[in-house]
Amino acid sequence: MFLGVDVGTGGTRAILIDRDGKIIASCSAEHSPIHSEHIGWAEQDPQDWWRATREAIAGAMAQSELAGAEIEAVGLTGQMHGCVMLDAAGEVLRPALIWCDQRTQPQCDWLTEKIGFERLIELTANPALPNFTLTKLLWVRDHQPEIFARIAHVLCPKDYVRYRLTGEFAMDMQEASGTLLLDVAHRRWSTEVAEAAGIPLPWLPRLFEGPEICARISDAGAGATGLAAGTPVAAGAGDQGAGAVGMGILTPGSVSATIGTSGVVFAATDAPTKDRLGRLHTFCHAAPGRWHVMGVTNGAGLSLRYFRDTFATASSYDALSALAAQAPAGSDGLLWAPYLFGERTPHLDPEARAAFIGITASHTQAHFVRAVLEGVAMSLRDTFTLFHELHIPVDSIRLGGGGARGPLWRQIQADVYGQPVELLEAEEGGAFGAALLAGTGVNAWPSVEAACAATIRVAQTIAPQSAAAMNEAYRRYRKIYPALKSIAS
Repeated sequence: MFLGVDVGTGGTRAILIDRDGKIIASCSAEHSPIHSEHIGWAEQDPQDWWRATREAIAGAMAQSELAGAEIEAVGLTGQMHGCVMLDAAGEVLRPALIWCDQRTQPQCDWLTEKIGFERLIELTANPALPNFTLTKLLWVRDHQPEIFARIAHVLCPKDYVRYRLTGEFAMDMQEASGTLLLDVAHRRWSTEVAEAAGIPLPWLPRLFEGPEICARISDAGAGATGLAAGTPVAAGAGDQGAGAVGMGILTPGSVSATIGTSGVVFAATDAPTKDRLGRLHTFCHAAPGRWHVMGVTNGAGLSLRYFRDTFATASSYDALSALAAQAPAGSDGLLWAPYLFGERTPHLDPEARAAFIGITASHTQAHFVRAVLEGVAMSLRDTFTLFHELHIPVDSIRLGGGGARGPLWRQIQADVYGQPVELLEAEEGGAFGAALLAGTGVNAWPSVEAACAATIRVAQTIAPQSAAAMNEAYRRYRKIYPALKSIAS
């Protein structure tokens, strides 16, 4: 049995799988709400992740009725980019600035000016963005120097949980790619970027490939979770890398479109593909010797949640989906730009703002809900447009996250992307991929590719039905951001 642990934004999930990929047990524990002292700020307490991890692991173990010694290996995944700062004693110095925190644009500008836009992409394959770990460190340097002076270790969220489980400081290549401190092409820390930013290399943990065993459960970790001391722990991956493993996205041409709080279009590559304009993220993959590119929509599932919480508080997501099905493809001209939290791909604009466009007296609540679903899919299509521009092949698209669970949103995605999409028998997200990495690390499978081949199966293929209507809607959608930008400037 293999344990996968996903330290997400809203909660932590633990699953146990066998060698056929069957889910033996699953348990989740919610996190405390994100703390946002000012608009654009987002912080969480790492101790709360550890509390939720203990609860989730204990719950999965109890559900399975397995003893700790029966767990062969553990794999970790979680929300990327979060900046966890520890002192020399391993104590948390302040709440972590997490992935959606947008306060660090001045630090991004400083770093870009110091290193140069083109040189930064050459070194790290990515531009400086507020989401990345390094820019959060620089904000602490500028605004809380007394805390910055005490830093001894910098980790990402799931790697803090690993530290609590094992006592080891470690990070995988895929997660490290999202710090802006990794030489992505050569899979090592970038001495040049660290020195330019004033970040001591000893602060950074040891690097491992995703399936590598990098630590073992300590006596303290065993006492806190019920796992056996000495159980191997694989390096794992950030949520997007582990989620891609869990969906079998490993070879060029294989692509996933995942709608969670944010939305991600993810393509595997055999070599680092750098976008000179920095519109796509280029990261190391969780599988050794592979890379990936991805585009990110900040306000994907968040758009539907925002609409429900603001305008339809008595409605469930299923009820909203049923309502949206009453409106035609294209929502009779109503469009939604999902820039509730700024935008990453393709605009790199933390100041981007959301909007409904084209409202008439004929539009009903059904039109508005459908426009939200379509607008999120069109935002993800922006990434497919960039893939085409950069000659990144798209042979198959697999759907994941909340956007894969309802038939309407699945069909909308097929229509907007203009090609068939695949649904897996069991889309279990990053925790499943982390468990596969753990099993690979102890040789249950000879490679990550073999692990995916043994456990992942396609259940359904959905063909486009309204591609022409959605092409026309997308043509109009592409005009929204420049128009909104001109109003705001």
